[in-house]
Amino acid sequence: MTLPTYFIPHGAGPCFFMDWTRGPADTWDRTAAWLKSLVASLPERPKAILVVSGHWEADAFTVQTAERPPMLFDYYGFPEHTYRLTFDAPGSPALAKRVRELLGAAGFPTAEDAARGYDHGVFVPLKLVTPEADVPVVQLSLQASLDPEVHLAAGRALSPLRDEGVLIVGSGMSWHNMRGFSPAYTAKSAAFDAWLGEAIADPARRDEAIAHWDQGPHAREAHPREEHLAPLFLAAGAAEGEPGEVAFRDQVMDVVVSAFKFGRPPRVPDAPPSVNTLPAAPHTPAAGRLRA
Repeated sequence: MTLPTYFIPHGAGPCFFMDWTRGPADTWDRTAAWLKSLVASLPERPKAILVVSGHWEADAFTVQTAERPPMLFDYYGFPEHTYRLTFDAPGSPALAKRVRELLGAAGFPTAEDAARGYDHGVFVPLKLVTPEADVPVVQLSLQASLDPEVHLAAGRALSPLRDEGVLIVGSGMSWHNMRGFSPAYTAKSAAFDAWLGEAIADPARRDEAIAHWDQGPHAREAHPREEHLAPLFLAAGAAEGEPGEVAFRDQVMDVVVSAFKFGRPPRVPDAPPSVNTLPAAPHTPAAGRLRA
C-alpha cells in the first residue's frame, strides 16, 4: 500500500498544549482535531514517520539518527509547563540509514546527527497525530538553500519510502509572517492560500508553480523567508505525478492556514459478483425529475 504525503501546519509554539490567550480560546481547536484524525484517514497505519520541519536547516540534508531523540524546546516566552512536554516516540537508525541511501543515490550530499532532538515542528503536531508515541519518528533537515527544485528532487528520491510503510510529512505553515497575523492580512492570506491549493492540485504543472512560488499573490508577505513553506516542496516531490489537494483549511489568528495531501487515493478492489443477486425491479416511469 502506497501512503500519501502531507504538508501540515504545526501551529504557533506549543499552542495545542496551553491556554491560548492571543485570541479566542478555541483558535487552534480545529487544527488539533484534524491532526488527531490524520492516522485514521490513512489506508494503513504507518510503520514510521519521516518529518521535515521548518525549524532545521543544514548545509547538506541531515538526518537524525538517535534511537531515543531528546526534546528540543526551540520556542521562547511560553508558559513554564510547556517546557516539560514529552514525546517519547523512538527514533529509527534503520530508517535514517535508508534515507541517506536514497538521497545519496540521487546525488545529494548527506550527513547525520546523533544528538539532535525533536524540535517543536515535530513534537508539537505529532503529540496529536500519534498520542501514544508508538510510531518511530525520524527528522530530516531542510537544505539551507531552501531551493524549491532541490527539495522537489529530494522528495522524488525519497518517494520509495511510501511503499515501505513510511509516512512522509512536511511540517510548517502555509502562512508564516510573524508580523502578518492580523485582520489586515486576512484577504491576502486567503488569496495566497487559494493560489497554493490550485497550484499543487495539478501534477502536470505543480513543479513549475512550486519553483516560482514567490510569484503567487502576496507570496512574500506570506513568507518573507520560505523555511516554513519549504517542507511542502519535499512532500510534493515525493508524490510526483500524483494529485494534490487541500486536506484541511481554517482561519487562525486572522489568517487562512491549510494542510495539503499528495498522492492517489488507494485503489478499492472490485467487488466479486454476488451469487444471490436479486432480480431487477420492474421499471416504473418517474413522476418527475430533480434538477441539479
